[in-house]
Amino acid sequence: MWPSPFSVDVAVVDGHTPLTERTTGNVTRPDVTRVSPSDGPTAPRPGPASLRPVINSYVGLDDTEVAIAAALAGGDVVRDLYGRRLARIDKGAGDFATAADVAAEEAILGVIGATRPDDALLGRSGRHGARGAARQWLVDPLCGTLNYAVGSALVAVNVALSEGAAAVVDPFAGEVFYTDGESARTRREGGEARLSPSSATRLVDVNLDPPFPNAPGFRAVDLLAHPRFVADFRPRVVSTSLALAWVAAGKRAAYVTDGTNLCGSVHFAAGITVCRAAGCVVTGIDGAPIGPDSRGLVAAADAGTHGQLMSVIRDLGRGPAAR
Repeated sequence: MWPSPFSVDVAVVDGHTPLTERTTGNVTRPDVTRVSPSDGPTAPRPGPASLRPVINSYVGLDDTEVAIAAALAGGDVVRDLYGRRLARIDKGAGDFATAADVAAEEAILGVIGATRPDDALLGRSGRHGARGAARQWLVDPLCGTLNYAVGSALVAVNVALSEGAAAVVDPFAGEVFYTDGESARTRREGGEARLSPSSATRLVDVNLDPPFPNAPGFRAVDLLAHPRFVADFRPRVVSTSLALAWVAAGKRAAYVTDGTNLCGSVHFAAGITVCRAAGCVVTGIDGAPIGPDSRGLVAAADAGTHGQLMSVIRDLGRGPAAR
């Protein structure tokens, strides 16, 4: 069974009227159909029709197309609500979700519940679906909530089947990065192409958001000041796992973050799966294979870039005398 997943108290932020005072079941969303292009930058932008297969029913979709359809459904919500005054749900420690997170996850739940009713799903709101299911989907409906809340479009929608298909959607660029677990491709208006990692940009995205479970031995921020990192790379900090998909697509040379068990994280599972299928080198910050006990994440376009970053990370662990 797929019970209605949400029953949350929503706070009024900065005096704004919340989307719902209390949300139970289907999330109430603003009437986005009444917004016209003349309303300015907050108007919803229609997603490229070519990204969506013509589907009258979800019956018959394979796991890859289910992942894509679910991520696109979440992406539609994220795009439609962009720029609006949204209620925030306090998660503690300075973190929060918005009504867009809630509505996007509900949309994704709807697709997966309709197509894979015997599967389980782990999302930002908790675990849903069949108890004791053999298969589990990992869903992050809005990766980059803090960006989104201040009007930055650097966000992603992530959907991954454990040990299987995955899709990462950029709702504003109109691009889907996806894999069947073996090969990785990108789909956008105008066609599809195989993802091809490249280190040519020399841009390395570094996640500086907490937690930092491997400190003080490893602090991602220390990379930015290391002389060899400065000599070889140019850092970027977009604060969304969209940057992982960019490594697979050749838009970033690498991505580095702290953390534990990231392959089982709703935030990172889809991006890691896409990177692996594209042929990236993906390990923990200790160089060990990614798994439940792995430490952090280094995803690089090629072995040479990975080796350079691992050398710098090892220096950080030895302290200032090694630099």
